[in-house]
Amino acid sequence: MTKRCLECNEEIKGRADKKFCSDYCRNVYHNQLNRNSKNLIRNTNNRLRKNYRILEELNPAEKSKSTKNQLLNKGFSFDYITSIYITKKGTIYYFVYDQGYLPLENDYFALVKKLDS
Repeated sequence: MTKRCLECNEEIKGRADKKFCSDYCRNVYHNQLNRNSKNLIRNTNNRLRKNYRILEELNPAEKSKSTKNQLLNKGFSFDYITSIYITKKGTIYYFVYDQGYLPLENDYFALVKKLDS
């Protein structure tokens, strides 16, 4: 019984436990297998980068204020954050890496930058 490549179905020569005839077939097979998860990761990272750039642009002084409309007009997505910080008083800050925001009243947001400790 001859073994066949999982990608191209060619006959495999060499070790008995080989699954692919070449590195090319192995790479193509695994790239197709992981395509959906890689797209999800790539799209999520792109959203996080965009959110980070927007916060960084609106917060050059490491502490400022902005409105929800300003953030949304620049393309900010409130669904993508990297962490949440809750103060002792229970105030919740949302962060995209070291750039964060705190929801205030009347659709205002306090923008902050986390300083290295």
